[in-house]
Amino acid sequence: MKPGELIGCHDCGCLYQWQPLAVRERARCTRCRLELYRWHASGPTAQTDAMVALTLAAVLVFILAQAFPIVNLRLAGMTSGVTLLQAIGVLWGEGMGVIATMVLLCAVVFPGIELSALLYVAIGLRHRRRVPGFNLVLRTVQGARHWAMTEVLMIGILITVIKMTSLARVEPHPGLFAFAFLTILCAIVMRYEPRALWALADRQVPQPDDVRRHQAAARHDHHDHHDHHHGQPAELVACDTCGLVNRLDDDAPASGAHTNAHCCRCGAALHRRIPNSIAWTWAMLAAATLLYIPANILPVMYTESVGGTEGDTIMSGVLLFWNTGSPGLAIIIFIASVVVPVSKLVALAWLNGSAQLRSRAAPLARTRTYRVVEFIGRWSMLDIFVVTLTVALVRFDLLAVITAGPGAIAFGCVVILTMVASAQFDPRLIWDPIDSHGEHRHV
Repeated sequence: MKPGELIGCHDCGCLYQWQPLAVRERARCTRCRLELYRWHASGPTAQTDAMVALTLAAVLVFILAQAFPIVNLRLAGMTSGVTLLQAIGVLWGEGMGVIATMVLLCAVVFPGIELSALLYVAIGLRHRRRVPGFNLVLRTVQGARHWAMTEVLMIGILITVIKMTSLARVEPHPGLFAFAFLTILCAIVMRYEPRALWALADRQVPQPDDVRRHQAAARHDHHDHHDHHHGQPAELVACDTCGLVNRLDDDAPASGAHTNAHCCRCGAALHRRIPNSIAWTWAMLAAATLLYIPANILPVMYTESVGGTEGDTIMSGVLLFWNTGSPGLAIIIFIASVVVPVSKLVALAWLNGSAQLRSRAAPLARTRTYRVVEFIGRWSMLDIFVVTLTVALVRFDLLAVITAGPGAIAFGCVVILTMVASAQFDPRLIWDPIDSHGEHRHV
């Protein structure tokens, strides 16, 4: 980006003029304290070289992690070991298609899409060009990243391994180390935000003339508003996808969330606020709350052994770890499976209700709460990953067989619904009663 070009704050809607940063400096929104962008030590060429190398390594390790077994269990002369894809197949074969699909998407499909799409874009940027479908691919990266849960899966693998040590002899396999390395690489690759890549592409490859004219018009309208010139300037709206500030046409609807317009850079639909944000958030929260009851009452797993069949709920699993000398794991599962879902339901209900009532109280605290909800939401999938791996590994005929229960389906749906609810909630609604038109400032 060039000095003076406009950027929008995702969480409160403020508009700023982009300015160069000093060494290790970060630009934050002065109203909601969201980080807008940061200083980079390397130039564009070095950035793209590093991105290609790291992303290529992540793709290769991802393939290895899917191809090799994670661990082997040995019990009474019998051996059981599976890859992640085989574990998903076991669930599917038991009629647990809902859980199998969730795990497949969050642990395989979305991480694979994110890494491969990012590598495709990075190779193009390294050669200073936009690859075919550049905007669509980056939008895909942005969407897949929200649902990719490699780090949660890794913790689930570790919990399962520790849990299995009390039942059988555990032998680590290459898949375990591949997933550990993949988790580290994914954490590094996460630094390459799609919005920053759009800005990097703009620096390396000039935008078409119509896009540059549109940006110039937006800057002109911003100055008119900032300098209090006479006349009503056109409305400026930041794209939720790529962050570009767009100038709405005069024929755009005067009110409401919809604008019937598209971003001139990435082509995503523009809207002043997420359409029907409050209504959709309430709907998702209501469904998640209803499903949370059977998720805790019904068994998430059944254990079949010579002593009979026993069902384990989420809380009985927590108590089992606690009573068998693993209080740390018990606390982790309790936080991920009980504290996080309940806290998320309560927090989203508070945020959505206060936004609907147009409350002006503590907007910064509510915005920070929203960010915490967004961050912790995925960790509730931890229990689902543990169930998946446990069911696939414990296959010792008459000695011990573990199958998934209906509670796992209900709990998995709760996790997905709460994540959709937080994605549908528009944090800019928190700030609308304070300044319904946003603020226009210099960074």
